[in-house]
Amino acid sequence: MNRFRPGRVIGILVGTLVILGVGVYGPATLLGPLPSATVTLSTPDAPAAASAPALPAAGTSGILALTPLPADTGTDSSPADGASAGLEADPIAVAGGTDPLPMASAAKIITALVVLDAKPLAVGESGPAHSLVTADYQDYLDYTSAGARTVIVFPGESWTQRELLQAMILGSSNNHADTLARWAFGSVEAYVTAANAWLVENGMVDSTVADANGLSDDSAGTGADLARIAGLAAINPVVADIIANPASSLVNQRGVSNTTAYLPELGITGISRSYTDAGGVCFLFTAAVTVNEATFTFAGGFLGEPDYDTLTADLEALMASATAGVTELPVLAEGDTYATFTTAWGDTAGAVVGTPRTRFGWQAAVPTGAEVALDDVTTGRAGAKVGRVTVEAFGQSVTSPLELDDSLVDPGPGWRLLHPIPVIGALIAAR
Repeated sequence: MNRFRPGRVIGILVGTLVILGVGVYGPATLLGPLPSATVTLSTPDAPAAASAPALPAAGTSGILALTPLPADTGTDSSPADGASAGLEADPIAVAGGTDPLPMASAAKIITALVVLDAKPLAVGESGPAHSLVTADYQDYLDYTSAGARTVIVFPGESWTQRELLQAMILGSSNNHADTLARWAFGSVEAYVTAANAWLVENGMVDSTVADANGLSDDSAGTGADLARIAGLAAINPVVADIIANPASSLVNQRGVSNTTAYLPELGITGISRSYTDAGGVCFLFTAAVTVNEATFTFAGGFLGEPDYDTLTADLEALMASATAGVTELPVLAEGDTYATFTTAWGDTAGAVVGTPRTRFGWQAAVPTGAEVALDDVTTGRAGAKVGRVTVEAFGQSVTSPLELDDSLVDPGPGWRLLHPIPVIGALIAAR
C-alpha cells in the first residue's frame, strides 16, 4: 500500500519548477535581445574662427561676403529681385564707430541702384534717350564753379540712360546724378524720398541720403550699410557691366576718366572713390582672394579715411588678412560628438560626425539649432552609422551622418545570466 509522502511531492514540484525555470530562464537570458543603450546628447565646441579681418580703427567700415547668383538672373536689374540671393545676411566684420559719416560719392551708387530699380535696364541696352534742358546745363556750370566733379553737357543734347549712368559712376559726375534723379523721379526731392524708402526696405536703416550726389554732409551712412551697397552694386548686372567695361568716351566723343579703379593689382575692384572735407576718403569696392583654386569674393565700405596713403595701407592690411583668413571652414567637423551611448553593462561610445561638412569662406559661423536623429542601438562596431545631425549654418541646413567612435560589444553569457531583469525587460519590450 502506497503512503502519501508530502516531502516527495514538494521535491517533485521544486524539481519541475527548476527544470522549467532553467528551460525558460536560460534561453531568455542567453538568446533574448539586449536592452538599448541610453543616450546623452552633447554639444561640440564651437569651430575655431579663421584669421580675423584687418579693418581700420578710424572712421566706419565693414565687409560682406558675396555668394553666387542664381543661374538665371533675367533682365530686370532690380536689387530686390536678385541681390539678396548674392549677399550674405550679416557682415563678415565691422570696425570703427557706429555713427553714420558723410558718404560723399558713395551716394551716387545709391542713385544708380534706386534709378535702376525704378527704370530697369538690361545689360547691353542703351535705354531711353533723355534730352537735356537748361537745368541740366546749369547744374554743370554750378558744380564746375564749386570745384566739384562734373562731365560737360550742353542744353539739347541727347543722353541715353546708360550714358547718364556711365558719366555718374565712372566720372563721378555730380550734374549727371541730379539729371538722373530728375529723369527717373521728376525732381531731386522726389528721388530723395524714394531713395530713403529703398534704403529702409533693403535693411540699411542707419544710412540716409539728402541729395543724389553726396555733396551734402547729410547724406551719411555706416560701413556695414555701405558694404551692402557695394555688394548690391557688384551683383547688379548693369552697374557691374559699366564698371567692368569702362567707357573712354560718351556723347559726341566726350572723354570720361574712370574714377573708380584703385589697387587692382591687389584683387580690388573699385566701385566708388571720393573725398570730402567732412567725410574724408570714402571707398566702396569688392575684392577677391583665391586659395587652392577656389575664389572668395567680398564687398567693402570704408568711410572717414583721413587720406589716400592711409586708405592704401588699410587696404593692403585687409587683403593680407584675407589671404591668411580665407579657407575651408568647419560646419560639421569630423569626429565632433553629438551624443554618447551607454549600455547597461557599462560600454560607452560616442555618436560622432563621420563625414565632415565645410564651407569655403572667411570667419566661421557657429552652427546653431542642432537636430540629432538616432537609431535604437544595443551593440555595434566602431564606424557603424547610428543616425544623423542637421545644423543651421550660413543660412542653410547642413546634414552629416553620425557613426560610433568605438564598438559596443555583446556582454557575453555571464552578464546575461546574472542580470535577468534588463534582459527579460528587453524581451518583453520587443514583443
